[in-house]
Amino acid sequence: MSRAAACALRAEEVSYRAASGRALLDGVTLEARPGETVGVVGPNGSGKTTLLRCVYGTLRPTRGRILLDGEDAAALGTKARARRVAAVPQDAGGGFGLRAGQVVAMGRSPHKRFWEGDSARDTARVAGALEHTGAAPLAGRPFDQLSGGERQRVLVARALVQDPALLVLDEPTNHLDVRYQWELLALVRDLPATCLLALHDLNLAAYFCDRLYVLEAGRVVADGTPREVLTADLLARVYGVRAEVDVHPGTGAPTVVYLPPREAPRAR
Repeated sequence: MSRAAACALRAEEVSYRAASGRALLDGVTLEARPGETVGVVGPNGSGKTTLLRCVYGTLRPTRGRILLDGEDAAALGTKARARRVAAVPQDAGGGFGLRAGQVVAMGRSPHKRFWEGDSARDTARVAGALEHTGAAPLAGRPFDQLSGGERQRVLVARALVQDPALLVLDEPTNHLDVRYQWELLALVRDLPATCLLALHDLNLAAYFCDRLYVLEAGRVVADGTPREVLTADLLARVYGVRAEVDVHPGTGAPTVVYLPPREAPRAR
């Protein structure tokens, strides 16, 4: 089974309304070129998770479409889509009694017939993915007994063995300590795949992402390179915070330093 080449992603005028009628996305257009790492940032409730779910197929857009190498993803069957797109969702459910290694092995399912067992190559790929994500010691443990950070590493390993052309990650650094945050995002950036990820940490987004899209109330309000997007004015307008943004002399990436709110003058 050959590794899929990185694909081009385009979300065209994607809108999504909840059952209540509330618009969670409103005309979002986003593009990721083959091999790019593209970040989606924005405050809570801005639509990041909804957009990613539309991209990897858990939700179907109310309007607009998702294109993979120019092909409408809605026309793909579930298994065909899974052969091209792997997702690491924010809300990982239980493993239904599976051990962590078995959860990772599920990533090979889209490439196999229903009755086909694991080959020696599959077993080696699973072991390698567990090792790469620092999850090898977890392989024999029940998935539903792992901590949040341990589960996250296992789910990333599952996505890796899926051999995706597009990897979609929703807050992949949640629950991870600083070391694993950096190791995980370095691993993601170096994959031979296009990567789309939602992040809260703007400094991580600035360092690891080629381009950023900023969402606010379900709409794209800025996009471009981290240097173009991450400005003090934008952070004040979208996030409602005071910040200084400079270029780090060691990394060359923008660095955001948050400032306390200005105190109102005291009455005398």
